[in-house]
Amino acid sequence: MNNMETKDQETVFGLLFRCGPNVRLVNLVTLYRIVTAPVLLVLIFTGQMHIFKWMLLASFCSDALDGFLARRLRAATVLGAKLDSAGDIMTVIVAVIALFKTNPEFFKQEALVIVSLLVLFAIQLSLSYLKYRKPSSFHTYLAKTAAFFQGVFLLSLFFFDTTYYALYYIAVVVTTLELIEEIVLVLMLPKWKNDIKGLYWVLNKDNKETL
Repeated sequence: MNNMETKDQETVFGLLFRCGPNVRLVNLVTLYRIVTAPVLLVLIFTGQMHIFKWMLLASFCSDALDGFLARRLRAATVLGAKLDSAGDIMTVIVAVIALFKTNPEFFKQEALVIVSLLVLFAIQLSLSYLKYRKPSSFHTYLAKTAAFFQGVFLLSLFFFDTTYYALYYIAVVVTTLELIEEIVLVLMLPKWKNDIKGLYWVLNKDNKETL
């Protein structure tokens, strides 16, 4: 990769208008989640939940799609990984706001669990900013699994009248493990990295390097 291509991948404008078609496609899919997050908020507070749930479904699907395309087309970039993480966080936050607005009783019932997860996330984010001066973007297997169960559970609340607690507990357990893993990774890794498979692979790599 030449210097010009590297510079193009350091700005959103470059990703969308100056990089190759594969990189543009992947990042357009990613930016869908970021651009539509404010729209989803408007839909929540104007009571347009029927439109909201389908747009939220598209956002969660775009999360799976951009990752697949990035690997398939070999179009992964550092800035793209950061945008992907931002889009994921914004989508989950919007979905949680919608849940609070439409089902406050669920929040009261599960307040301790929800607050605990938020505390873990705040710890992970704070450590990342202190160490790297930016959010982590590991995209571990566990993070992808947690995102899947979070998405399925949250969508189930808007598409069905029943609360599927089995899905909820799976999402909570996997998310808790994922946040703990990310905290450990931040503490272990001296430099910011993206697209890390997980703690097991990091430890295995370190062991091989010391042999």
